[in-house]
Amino acid sequence: MGTMSQPELAVNMTAEAAVEVRKFMEMEKVSPEVGGLRVSVQPGGCSGFKYSLLIEDKPAEDDTVVMLEGYKVFVDPFSMQYISGVTIDYVTSMQGSGFTFKNPNSTGGCGCGSSFNA
Repeated sequence: MGTMSQPELAVNMTAEAAVEVRKFMEMEKVSPEVGGLRVSVQPGGCSGFKYSLLIEDKPAEDDTVVMLEGYKVFVDPFSMQYISGVTIDYVTSMQGSGFTFKNPNSTGGCGCGSSFNA
C-alpha cells in the first residue's frame, strides 16, 4: 500500500452547524470515532448542482476524510473539486431551519442556498 497524500480539504463548519450534526449523529446512533458526516455534490438542483449531507457509519474506500469539530467529514472524489472553501452553516428562519452552504467558488446560484453552478 503506497503512501497517498490526502488532498487538502478546506471545509468550514459553523458552531451552529456542528451542534446540529452532532445531534443527528446521536439520533442515528453513529459513533464519531468511526462514522461521520458525508458532504457531497450531486448533479441536480435549480442551478446545476446541489449539496447533500448524510450521516454515515463509515467512509468509503476512496473518500477523503477530515476531522472537523470533533467528528469526521467524508468527501468523495467527484465532490472534492466543488467542496473546497465551502462554509456549512445551520440557520433558523421563518421559512424553517436547515443547513446552508456558502461557496466562494460558485459562479451562480439561486435563492434556496443549497444548489449552485460552477
